[in-house]
Formats: sequence, structure tokens, C-alpha cells
Amino acid sequence: MPTQYGVIARWQALECGLTPKAIDYRLRPGGPWRAMLPGVYLAMTGTPTPEQRDMAALLYAGSHSVITGAVAVRRHHLSCAGLNLIDVLIPADARRRSTGFVRIQRTTRMPEKVYKAGPIRFVAPHRAVADAARTMTSFGDVQAVVCAALQWKRCALPLLIDELNEGPSAGSRSLRRALAEVSDGVRSTAEAGLKKLIDHSDLEKPLYNARLYTPDGDFIAKPDAWWQRAGVAGEVDSREYHMEAADYRATQMRHNRMESYGINVQHWLPSVIATESRTVLSDLRRAIAAGHARPLLSVVTMVDG
Repeated sequence: MPTQYGVIARWQALECGLTPKAIDYRLRPGGPWRAMLPGVYLAMTGTPTPEQRDMAALLYAGSHSVITGAVAVRRHHLSCAGLNLIDVLIPADARRRSTGFVRIQRTTRMPEKVYKAGPIRFVAPHRAVADAARTMTSFGDVQAVVCAALQWKRCALPLLIDELNEGPSAGSRSLRRALAEVSDGVRSTAEAGLKKLIDHSDLEKPLYNARLYTPDGDFIAKPDAWWQRAGVAGEVDSREYHMEAADYRATQMRHNRMESYGINVQHWLPSVIATESRTVLSDLRRAIAAGHARPLLSVVTMVDG
């Protein structure tokens, strides 16, 4: 069927006038059709495409089904770790079991709003991210998808928090932790790595995402980490989270502006934070010590709360 990427359910083939014998003939070894899932067939040869797999999952799960989890996250143009499974939501009273590459999730909270790409139905970004996170075993993977969804403005933090509170508790520990970090002001996986490194070191604790102003009230910047007395700012430079040239330029301009007010800006790539943590901490120790040896900067610090 052209509108279903060449995927057809058995009941559809019967409605089109094919007899059970004719269907079985097409499914014979070497025939033009192949079974993808129970009662769902690919009416062509070759390896199924992602669209054909998604279509097959929905045909198998029923007319009220909708894709969620990692596959739905990717449908919203976000990268997402995950197994080669398609998570599909169905109403709690529906009768379908997980099979093959389809993982069935019964729910009493079927989404009111459903996104569509042709015949493919999938959930909103916040539901997709939360459901994907609940299936992940690595906190880093959960942290990455949550940060990416917020960084690229696919959904708002309150919606993710609502989904955490309203959804199932099973598998939610890492999601809760990731959202707690974001609520503390960490907006990317890279920033979270810097915060973790600092908090587990012997360095004096900085302020995270504090807003810096001149005495006249002009805004200077909002660094990832700020040692007020020392006048030292710590920043993560990441092409991964600042993909656009304009974003990267804005980062450089922010650094230049801070330095013009006498702030010692220390900045690193995420890979350096992950693999050369001792160097990062040594650089910060020297910068903070030097900052304590000079007069206090005329910078006003403001923090939320």
C-alpha cells in the first residue's frame, strides 16, 4: 500500500479482496512478501526501512496505538540512545503483547495530542523523552536526552517535570536525577560534567549560572561556574551544544566581555573535562589562588532564589 510504505496488515489484504490462500502464496519462501510481525507484512523485498518498521509496529499494535520512547525522540530530530526496539503505547484495556522489535506499553494516559509524519503517529517531545529515559540503564544517556531536548527547545522543563510526576515510577530514578540537575541550572551534559568534577574536588564551591553585572547595572554574563571572591569564571566550550556558528560566536563574545571586566575566564572542551580532569582542577586552583591575591573586582553577583 503506497500510503503505508509498502506495509500491509492481514485484515487490510483481506479487505482488498485477497484470499487467505493468496496471502500465503505471496508469503512463500522466495515470494514477493515477507512477514514483519504477526499479521503484518512487507509487500516488497529488501531490508525494511525505519519508516516501514514504524508502520508495521503501529499496524500490529492497533488503530489507537502511538509510538513513544527513543524512536519518537528521534522523530523530533533529537539524537537518543536506545535499543533497536520500537516502544508503542496502547490503551490499558487493549490486548496486544510485545513481540519482535515492538515493545508494547499499556497505559491509562494515552496522549491527547498526537504528532504525525504521514501515517506514522508519535507522542509529543516531553512524553517521548520521559518514556525513553525510563527504559535506559545509563544515567549518562538519560542526562544527554534530557539536556538535548531542553537545549534545542523541543520541550519546556515544566512539561518534563509534570511527565515525571504523572507517569509510572518504574525506571524514573535517573530521569528524576537528571531533571534535578537541570533545575539546579545545568543546561547541558557538558556543564553537568564540569559541575560534578568541581563538586567532588577540594576546590572552594562556586556559584553555578550566577548573573554578573557592572555596578551600574549593565549585564556582563552568566558563566557556568563563578568564584566571586577570586573573580574566576569556569565555562564549557562545546560545539556539541552550540551547533550554529552564531551560537559559537556568541560564546566567544561572552568570554571577551567577561575578560574586559577583569574576570579570569577558564574554559575547556567537554572532552578535556572528561579525560584531563587533573589539568582542569590544577588550572582552576592556580586561577583562584591568583584571584585571591588581587583586589576584589567591581562585579555584582545575582543568583536565583
